Amino acid sequence: MDLYARLGIKRGASEAEIKKAYRSLAKQLHPDANKDNPKAAERFSQVTSAYDLLSDKDKRARYDRGEIDEDGNPKMPFGGGFGGGAGSGYAGARPGAGGFEGFGDAEGVDLSDLFEGIFNRGGGGGGRAGAGGGFGGFGRRSAPQKGPDVAYRLTVPFTDAATQTPQRITLRDGKAIDLKLPAGVEDGTRIRLAGRGEPGTGGNGDAIITIAIEPHRFFTRDGDDVRVTLPVTLKEAVLGAKVKVPTADGPVMLTVPKGASSGKVLRIKGRGFSGRNGVRGDQLVTLSIDLPSGDAALERFASEWDGGGNPRAGLGV
Repeated sequence: MDLYARLGIKRGASEAEIKKAYRSLAKQLHPDANKDNPKAAERFSQVTSAYDLLSDKDKRARYDRGEIDEDGNPKMPFGGGFGGGAGSGYAGARPGAGGFEGFGDAEGVDLSDLFEGIFNRGGGGGGRAGAGGGFGGFGRRSAPQKGPDVAYRLTVPFTDAATQTPQRITLRDGKAIDLKLPAGVEDGTRIRLAGRGEPGTGGNGDAIITIAIEPHRFFTRDGDDVRVTLPVTLKEAVLGAKVKVPTADGPVMLTVPKGASSGKVLRIKGRGFSGRNGVRGDQLVTLSIDLPSGDAALERFASEWDGGGNPRAGLGV
């Protein structure tokens, strides 16, 4: 089925329309919500495969030009192979004066090696053209083909991606597996599970799982590091303190130095994402002094304090 038809959209749809259509269908068809409906799981795989290809600008352009098929495989360059009759044979390689057009002057050149590279060698009716037999077809049958790959999209919580927590995923055959996230995992990472796709005469295809990392409500990713803004009281900033700070691995204690200002960045080693080398990045904690509103004691202190100079002097004001 045409990829656009799978998603229920028209050719020329915007990226936002493609994403909206996929999200709506994925929510309806996800295997976890349709455990007793194998057709829904099959449809889910189809729309996921369509989204993966159409969300890739380069692949979408090639698909729209007819260069690749719905599975992302190149289409046959010779218009469907070699047929009999007029107009068949190589595109751009027609008999003409002085040889084959497209190959230059073929006079005196033995083309048998060229055709042996196209047709199967050996007996059984294949091989070179023979007397009265033409090319005799392809002779031996083509090699058995693997079954189609099956595409999945797996949404992973931010903290699970940072800690590489295994993710439970149900494949279309109904089997659930715990998927190990690779070092260096990021949004859009693809994981291939050999032999977990559709069956074929040459063996099963593969399962291809695309990772989507959920945004977090207060963590953000910066390469392999994780950033978070941590509110502290004026007293904690002025006098210093030990405070609890959240990390992807759970809360830890952090020392706020005396006289810390808003914007100061503290580093917690090894609490970020794992890089491709397996080494984890850090967590970068930006302090933000939180002043209470309507605190009479603080207002009285500030009115009697000389203000501590001009912190904007470095700006020339």
